[in-house]
Amino acid sequence: MLSRVSRAAVVTHLDAGRRWHIVLARDRRFDGAFVYAVRSTGIYCRPSCPSKRPRREQVAFFPVPEAAERAGFRPCRRCRPGAAGSPDPRVGLVREACRLIDARPDQAASLAVLSPRVGTTPHRLLRAFRAVLGLSPRQYRDQRRLDRFKTQLKERKRVSPALYEAGYSSPSRIYERTHERLGMTPATYGRGGAGMRIAFAIVPCALGRLLVAATERGICRIGIGDDDRVLEGGLRAEFPAATIAPDKTLLRSWVAELVSHLDGRQPHLDLPLDVRATAFQRRVWEALRKIPYGSTRSYAEIARGIGNPKATRAVARACATNPAAIVIPCHRVIREDGDPGGYRWGLERKRALLEKERERLDGQPSSSIRPRTRS
Repeated sequence: MLSRVSRAAVVTHLDAGRRWHIVLARDRRFDGAFVYAVRSTGIYCRPSCPSKRPRREQVAFFPVPEAAERAGFRPCRRCRPGAAGSPDPRVGLVREACRLIDARPDQAASLAVLSPRVGTTPHRLLRAFRAVLGLSPRQYRDQRRLDRFKTQLKERKRVSPALYEAGYSSPSRIYERTHERLGMTPATYGRGGAGMRIAFAIVPCALGRLLVAATERGICRIGIGDDDRVLEGGLRAEFPAATIAPDKTLLRSWVAELVSHLDGRQPHLDLPLDVRATAFQRRVWEALRKIPYGSTRSYAEIARGIGNPKATRAVARACATNPAAIVIPCHRVIREDGDPGGYRWGLERKRALLEKERERLDGQPSSSIRPRTRS
């Protein structure tokens, strides 16, 4: 199991900052310890991949290739990350079980059936799944089945063929569950959000470039970056069939509040949101909005606060998929050891946000990152 990976990858704890340095160094010793994915390309790679290095804010890290694929990324054809060895024997168990589940998406992901086929006990297999993916086998099966259904909808444009191809046994099953998880009916999602009207604006702010997008009901997406085209492209990719148009006038007041907040001049935000969420994501995001300005909470504290103390990894995923940064202040969630953890828009920005809030509460002059005016 360990023949293809060095001892460095086996014994070293890797936070996001350390992983980024490993990627920059193309350190082959850590192939198999994790993979990194690039949001702008939709591709994930080994740490040693010789491809051009992306900007840090575009990178996400995953413990195994399956986790990256479950998040919608595809493997790099150059470095073939799926063939990398793993430093953790639990990963082998999880990979084999995932292959069995993917081969028969219409069958129940029973621990009693899966565990003997991968050579372990039901209890050990469940613990391995939760440690590696943060999910149970059943939750993995449900998520993969939903992902296949969404892909089939976009390809076929019809609900019935898509649901059977994805592994659902009847139309009632998909209609029972997907409205909450997709935020719209299956047919509407299959049309890429057709019928939605979204206005957006991109302006300079203390963290670079700020994108604010909204429907008539509220803000649906906030993005932070360096390149206007990348920010707008991410918005259009999320809502490919919606009517999307720039409109700074319509969004002027909301944009002004957000810019003032980032400058440290307006500590509290109370802006309307129109975001799609699962029931779990919504509970996490509501908990995040209750964190006081200038304060932080750990992922474990959030998990305990929503009544699910074992869901620390799931809380971290909900933070990573937060579509309305700043308004939903996921930057205020850190690890229990004080490490800031990850941030969708870059760790430098997360640290700057936390420092700005602390300075504002302490009454000190706040120094901000200089706005990048690149358009």
